Amino acid sequence: MTDRTTQGGAGGEEAQDGIRTFPFPTDLSLSGVGMQVGAMGTGHTWHVDAPLERVHRIDFHVVMLFHEGPVRHMIDFAEYEVGAGDILWIRPGQVHRFSRTDRYRGTVLTMQPGFLPRATVEATGLYRYDLPPTLRPDPERLAALEHALAQLEREYVDTTTLPLSLHTAVLRHSLTAFLLRLSHLAASSAEADRERADTTFTRFRDAVEKDFATNHSVSAYADTLGYSRRTLVRAVRAATGQTPKGFIDKRVVLEAKRLLAHTEMPIGRIGVAVGFPDSANFSKFFHQHTGTTPVVFRAELN
Repeated sequence: MTDRTTQGGAGGEEAQDGIRTFPFPTDLSLSGVGMQVGAMGTGHTWHVDAPLERVHRIDFHVVMLFHEGPVRHMIDFAEYEVGAGDILWIRPGQVHRFSRTDRYRGTVLTMQPGFLPRATVEATGLYRYDLPPTLRPDPERLAALEHALAQLEREYVDTTTLPLSLHTAVLRHSLTAFLLRLSHLAASSAEADRERADTTFTRFRDAVEKDFATNHSVSAYADTLGYSRRTLVRAVRAATGQTPKGFIDKRVVLEAKRLLAHTEMPIGRIGVAVGFPDSANFSKFFHQHTGTTPVVFRAELN
């Protein structure tokens, strides 16, 4: 995606799933070092036979800091939207695809595995696939990242001041400084996401506990709490491994079992008490989730 990748590098290999993997184009790096940094543009590719809008893998890291947006980019079959000031981090082996219609503007950094020593790789979390690919730094952190990236780019293009060995060493130090800032941002963002998810789930759980007898609608809970349905799904799945609908249904079933076991209420009234005015619908729901009918469940307890 930098201006130096317009000619393409080494050809990629096609995996059994039909998705090609492209290696780091070392021959296109200044002085042949294991990284590149420069301006994003349009019409570029890792290889002449690999349009970026096709699904593919790369065996190197790509970090894109955007100056404009919005841009939609697919990573591991999920669509991410980024804008000015956002960062997209694609790790080796991830399946991704560039948008055919969006304009990519900003700075892109690519890194070859093995360019940095193992201790630096571990310290910077280069292979933390659990961390989010999208980062949205606050203004202070963004300014620090932009400064570090600009310094790295200046060192990268300065191929005459130092011998190649020293030039490479300086690049590694500058790259490490940038990546330490980036990895701290990624870890902080992941923790903030977890805290937001925890808060979202807690509010949802409390709302279900209050209203499960009358409200079985995920959309209704999302609207009441002020979340999108997608946000609610992510938060509940992260906290419980279930969907919001599954969580609601489980609570309804639990209450129905309690009433069947510990009261003598008619089954029709129990259905009404958990949100099913029609007893046939209640029996169907109960059987679907327990494998037995309310009548049989109660009888087996006696």
